[in-house]
Amino acid sequence: MTITDSSIIPSPTRLKGKYSGMVVCWILGLGSLVSWNSMLTIGDYYYQLFPKYHPSRVLTLVYQPFAFATMAILVYNEAIINTRKRNLAGFTLFFLSTFALLVLDLATSGAGGLGNYIGVCVIVAAFGVADAFVEGGMVGDLSFMCPEFIQSYLAGLAASGALTSALRLVTKAAFERASNGPRKGVVLFLAISTFFEFLCILLYAFIFPKLPIVKYYRTKAAAEGSKTVAADLAAAGIQTEATERADNTTKQLERLSNKQLFFQNIDYLLDMFLIYVLTLSIFPGFLYENTGSHKLGSWYALVLIAVYNMFDLIARYIPLIKKIKLKSRKGLMIATLARFLFIPCFYFTAKYGDQGWMIMLVSFLGLTNGYLTVCVLTVAPQGYKGPEQNALGNLLVLCLLAGLFSGVALDWLWIIGNGKF
Repeated sequence: MTITDSSIIPSPTRLKGKYSGMVVCWILGLGSLVSWNSMLTIGDYYYQLFPKYHPSRVLTLVYQPFAFATMAILVYNEAIINTRKRNLAGFTLFFLSTFALLVLDLATSGAGGLGNYIGVCVIVAAFGVADAFVEGGMVGDLSFMCPEFIQSYLAGLAASGALTSALRLVTKAAFERASNGPRKGVVLFLAISTFFEFLCILLYAFIFPKLPIVKYYRTKAAAEGSKTVAADLAAAGIQTEATERADNTTKQLERLSNKQLFFQNIDYLLDMFLIYVLTLSIFPGFLYENTGSHKLGSWYALVLIAVYNMFDLIARYIPLIKKIKLKSRKGLMIATLARFLFIPCFYFTAKYGDQGWMIMLVSFLGLTNGYLTVCVLTVAPQGYKGPEQNALGNLLVLCLLAGLFSGVALDWLWIIGNGKF
């Protein structure tokens, strides 16, 4: 099939595959963070192996610079990058890195020590690179498709945290009294995560590009000048004169540059940055190291992580109710800034409150994080052409990763002066 005129492309309302696409996007979202969330949720195990090295804080600090630097390079070259190769490379790297983490634990028999810790850090750096490939590539790709696709993908991202937390609680309970129980639970946990990454490779390579509604949006983007979708269209059996058409169309449409998109959407970009600065300044380091000892004992941090992930997931479905979806640019900025009230709330709750108050506070942190993330990422790309929506999606993810990096750095301020360095 050859697409030569965008006017003959059928309406997406008459095309099949929307609900299948939403399911696939959800699973791809799950795979985009399941490896990293695996690291977060087995944090209690790494605190046993490396008690002097602040695993939750150090590993997060290793992860973020690699994710941010890689993403910055990809954003700069976004207009000419083959999206199919980018996403497949990212999912493959996730699969290999998660498998390597499993092999490292098996090969060392769960031993601690600086050498093994450095090995874990190297694998975490690979996670960061893979995250930049996949998250930016997927958000950019889905930004010019229907909003339900990107919402499902974002829900899958949150579901990865909820699923890994639930699995971690189950494996901890199942192996708690067994000989070397924590390590057996972690090995099972990493094996499941490796399987999900392999599943994502198959879904993105062979299923997603062949859905009729996905073909529609990608041919539409190609007709509007996109150079990034040619390989995906070829995989779906659609032949396009991608380079010539994109060059001719770009001359006619004069696509906005990344700089122009940045300044036109600076409030949305700032929203993404500030949302994740606040979240990562608390989650997960503060929850592991600054909440004290309570009745839940070794379960306490795991419960807090699980509560955050569960409410983050729930919140990502709330914007589907149109009446309560926040679309106002001013409203989004006010809500984002208001979240900084969490900082004194967490400080005083950790110092004076009991575990019930902390669990409630963590639930609100997850709820606001998920809700605002979906609102910003679904509202911001509206009104632009396909190539511009792709570029803006990548810029939004870049600001998200910048916020993560900054939040992780600020997270260290919680332990200054408390003797834990």
